[in-house]
This record gives sequence, C-alpha cells and structure tokens, in this order.
Amino acid sequence: MFSLLGVKIDNLSLEEVLERVESFMRDNKQHYIVTVNPEFLVLAQKDKDFKKILNKADLSVPDGIGIVFASLLKKNNLIRSRVTGVDLFEEICYLASIKNWNIFLYGAREETRVKVKNNLLRKYPELQINCLSESEFLNDYKINDLNTKGILFVALGAVKQEKWINKNLENMPNIKLAVGVGGTFDFVSGNVSRAPVILRKIGLEWLWRLIIQPKRFPRIINAVIIFPVLVIKEIIKNLNLPAGRQVSNLKIQNDNAKFKTK
Repeated sequence: MFSLLGVKIDNLSLEEVLERVESFMRDNKQHYIVTVNPEFLVLAQKDKDFKKILNKADLSVPDGIGIVFASLLKKNNLIRSRVTGVDLFEEICYLASIKNWNIFLYGAREETRVKVKNNLLRKYPELQINCLSESEFLNDYKINDLNTKGILFVALGAVKQEKWINKNLENMPNIKLAVGVGGTFDFVSGNVSRAPVILRKIGLEWLWRLIIQPKRFPRIINAVIIFPVLVIKEIIKNLNLPAGRQVSNLKIQNDNAKFKTK
C-alpha cells in the first residue's frame, strides 16, 4: 500500500485482489472496494468527504495508468500492475458463477443493466444475477429485501457511487461486498467499445475514450494535465521538507524496516 495525494492505494495484482474478495465473502463483515483513477484523486483534493470514503475502503485498487506512472516517481512504491474496473467486474462475476454468489447491478440505464446481465449470462450461464432499479432503492423495501448474501455493483459515476455506498451499505446487511464501477456497465453491455489491447497496454486508453466520447474532454483534462501537476507538486513539497522532518521520516522508515525483520 502507498499514499498518493493523500489517498491510500493498495499495490496488488488482479489475482491478489480476487483472493481478498474471496476472503471478504467468507467473513461476517461488510466490505467495499474503490477503483481509484487519476480523476478520483483530483476530485478528492476538493471534496474531503470523498477522500475520507476512499481511505476507509477495504480495498483501493489502481484503476488508471496515470497512477502507475506516478508511482514511478515515488521511491520504493512502484505499482506492479493496473487493475481496471472492467477487468475486476468480469473476474468477480466469473468467481460468483463458480462460488454461487449472488450479483446485483445498480445504476446506469435500465436497458444497459439488462444488456450487462444478458451478456454475462451468455458467458456464465450459472451466474445468479439481478438488476435493481432506482425506484426500488428509493422505496426502501428492496434494500431490506436483499436477504441473500451477495455482491452489489454500483454504477453511478465517480463520487456519487462511493457516497451512495457509504450511506446505504449498512442498510443492506446481506450485501457482503459493494463495488463502485463507474462506466463499466457501458463497456460490458457493448454500448461503448473498449480501447484495443495495444492502446491499453501502452497507457493510451484515455485517448481512445476521448476520440469516441469527446464530451469526456473536461474529465480527460483532470486525468492527463491537472493530476500530473498535483503529483509533481507533492513530490517537490516532500523534497523541500525541513531537515528535522526529513530526519524524522527517515527514522520512522528505519524503525518500520527493523520491525518487519523481527
């Protein structure tokens, strides 16, 4: 785990994240996962409640090539791999089809949720999956009616979905895990095409999204311009720490290293 712009991020591979998901589903607690990208971190600088919610998450995965690049600038904190929300969603649904976990979809348009459900059932016929409408949640009865343990995926967009989960999860005691997935339903439904694999590998998925969805331009500005500026400012600020603070931080790091070796 490391911290970037005041937000914790877990340095785990997709396989390790899935192992955590399995452990979450076995215990007697409720959990939520956030898929952090550069836009999240920019928005969290102005929204302190959002930042607190991100830092309270049971798992914070690095969804965004910008976070991987930023980790290169932070000594001994290299992110090993990016874990995209789409990949995580698909893999959890695959696990659910094997483990007999119930999957619930909330957010996006109804026709989009139905497409997601149908596409997943074609791939995983044994999957137990349900689409939930906004009216069902607004009327409260559906929240209390979720009496089967399962996983809830919420697609309301950054900030809104995390705040919704933070507010409502405790009212759904049998939802073991909630995950904010942003625009994932658009990809899985086929409404929006994912970038070619080569573009994803070299970190240009944002450019693909901009080409096919020009309305995302303000969000792209956050990710590719404002975010790097904030990261560079943070690094410079840390380099300019007073000597006493530098010595203190070094001592803490050394003490932690000694503790780990015991």
